[in-house]
Amino acid sequence: MTDPVHPRPQLVREHWTDLCGQWWFGYDDADEGWDGHWWRDSAHFDRTITVPFPPESPASGIGDRGEHPILWYRREFRVAPGPGERVLLHFGAVDYRATVWVNGQVVVSHEGGHVGFRADITAALHPAGEEQVVVVRAEDEPRDPAQPRGKQHSGDAPTDIWYHRTSGIWQPVWLETVPARRVESLRWTPEVSEGSVALRLCARGKRNDRLAARVVLRLGEEILADSTFRVPEGGELTERIALPAARDSRRSGRLLWSPEHPALIDAEITLLHEGVAADAVRSYFGFREVGTADGHFLLNGRPYFLRMVLEQGYWPESHLSAPSAEALREEVELIKSLGFNGVRIHQKVEDPRFLYWCDRLGLAVWGEMPSSFAFSPTAIDRFSREWTEAVERDASHPSIVTWVPVNESWGVSEVATRADQQDYVAALYRLTRALDPSRPVISNDGWEHVSSDIWTVHDYAPTGDVLKRRYADPSTIDEVLRTIRPGGRRLHLGDVRRAGQPIMLSEYGGVSYAADDELWYGYSTARSPEDLVERYRDLTGALLDCAAVAGFCYTQLTDTEQETNGLLTAAREPKADPAVLREITSRPE
Repeated sequence: MTDPVHPRPQLVREHWTDLCGQWWFGYDDADEGWDGHWWRDSAHFDRTITVPFPPESPASGIGDRGEHPILWYRREFRVAPGPGERVLLHFGAVDYRATVWVNGQVVVSHEGGHVGFRADITAALHPAGEEQVVVVRAEDEPRDPAQPRGKQHSGDAPTDIWYHRTSGIWQPVWLETVPARRVESLRWTPEVSEGSVALRLCARGKRNDRLAARVVLRLGEEILADSTFRVPEGGELTERIALPAARDSRRSGRLLWSPEHPALIDAEITLLHEGVAADAVRSYFGFREVGTADGHFLLNGRPYFLRMVLEQGYWPESHLSAPSAEALREEVELIKSLGFNGVRIHQKVEDPRFLYWCDRLGLAVWGEMPSSFAFSPTAIDRFSREWTEAVERDASHPSIVTWVPVNESWGVSEVATRADQQDYVAALYRLTRALDPSRPVISNDGWEHVSSDIWTVHDYAPTGDVLKRRYADPSTIDEVLRTIRPGGRRLHLGDVRRAGQPIMLSEYGGVSYAADDELWYGYSTARSPEDLVERYRDLTGALLDCAAVAGFCYTQLTDTEQETNGLLTAAREPKADPAVLREITSRPE
């Protein structure tokens, strides 16, 4: 079992150093720091910030929600690598553009606010035992529509469905001491029907090294596989590892991952140089397959009804950063306690530690990219590069069962009439399928689909009767889908007929219930906790009665700033009896 608080839970080494906590901090509203060489001078860092919380949030210790597009961070640290070892500096996410110096030397620059990056800082270090200095310049232009930003507001203040910003460092920062010959990355792709798992391992060594990788796979104490493979020149190993237990019908069921039975197979990988261990890492994967056929979502070859809730991943005290590592586990436990077997992460690339708990505790996840709000060569380049990094980072998590690059035509607002925007959305679908052919992909969630493996609808009908009239009859559903106008938009663009894709309502409900003194935003309004329960029962029960529907996603888990349509408050307090909500959610379809 890997360390649940490790910031990279699917590639774990024994030793790492957390650099979160107090850093020196300064605003650079006049953009003077670059020319003024702030990376050399501590005088401009006039306050402290608690990393990884964004400066807009109370948890950071600053709580300034004004417009500050350039942020500077500084911290001292010590590190003592052994002979021949390298030191890697990792950032979980910095929104949006980052430049990093160590002891006055630039060690890395990165663009993309929702995925991580690292730098080998060994050459910049002072001798072991001496104080080292890391400086970060983060640039987050709040009014740039070509920058993927999700639901962070771009105006003077958040309104409607837009939230306060999360700028700068917002996921963990950490150091790792590694050997020169090492495992760089791992990718697991389970192949249930073949009784095997595909492994892609990238290793770093020296020219003409003779490297091999020993892979030991365990379920509990049982060894499922123990194989050693030669690493080819270039350092990329691709192998299929047979799992004999998966081919034994009497034993295979206990290997399979599902939300109800989240079995995880632990992996120990030893990198060998001329037969001697050079590096050792721990990982895990879930043995499961997902797909679609005949109007159903499939998990391990069988129809599986997805009961999801929309998750913004936002906290009042810390914004997109989780307030603690424990809060990520508690969030998954809350979702499961309400009867849901899945979650749609909305307009956010989630912390890998959240995905770890989804893997470990059993929760299906739809992975979604935060939108940009412009269509231009710059926006296309930024979005597609960051989305590629997100898919590559998270593809080994068994909990992720579907990819969603675009939501509600955000960033492609004229996709209904412009061929170039349709080509772009289709290209994102094909890119995602090329990066990961093992999962369904939704090209444009909610409406105006171009190419999608699941046909999703956003329908905020106020009553269950309306939903039943639209979605109950499989014999008429295709005609309904041709005529329905969710959000005033066509569901699918072009003359395309459904070819067995399942139909899911990936947004419905949105019932607001707020305290009398709160601002509110929702799609309909409940007057009491009892009214909220009855509305939830009416809408959800209707979808469970609709034979043409293969799954749903209720809007939403928690209140989030102006949006008071959560089943829970922003403080994660239930608005109604959780046992009653669970009974409604988990009723057989």
